[in-house]
Amino acid sequence: LSGPCPPRRPLLRAARGRAVDALRQARPDQFSLARRLRPALVRPRRIIKSLGYNRLVLQIGRGKVVPEPFSTESFTLDVYRYKDSLKEDLQKADLVISHAGAGSCLETLEKRKPLVVVINEKLMNNHQLELAKQLHKDGHLFYCTCSTLPGLLQSMDLSTLKCFPPGQPEKFSAFLDKVVGLQK
Repeated sequence: LSGPCPPRRPLLRAARGRAVDALRQARPDQFSLARRLRPALVRPRRIIKSLGYNRLVLQIGRGKVVPEPFSTESFTLDVYRYKDSLKEDLQKADLVISHAGAGSCLETLEKRKPLVVVINEKLMNNHQLELAKQLHKDGHLFYCTCSTLPGLLQSMDLSTLKCFPPGQPEKFSAFLDKVVGLQK
């Protein structure tokens, strides 16, 4: 993960024939991204397909809406509730669409995957919006709401995204040691 960021190719070339689009959510009891997107899912799916993506993977958690998985010659929709690990999905993904939780954002950005976060507008003291705005300002992701997702998918340019810098856990560890008195 350290070293230079791999060059971002234009979306259409990067996506054709192999891209996976993963949709993630955190606490479905609080916010179900899949449920909120359902009325608009047909349009984004068409847009995703028109951009050259051939597979959409939805993690729906405990969501009440369960889209029907399907596969055609040109497009596959996979749906699951939970997995022990999203590592494999993230490895295969060329684009991740997620809620804006800190853990999901950092996990995706550390894997150097392009990220679109969909803000939960119903949160009080919306930390997701604050995080998304800052990461967008720093050039690491795009953000939108459920209603603006289709437009963003059509207008975004993934080649403009910057690589997220790798973490430095040793600095945090040294800081924590100093704070608790283990190091002077």
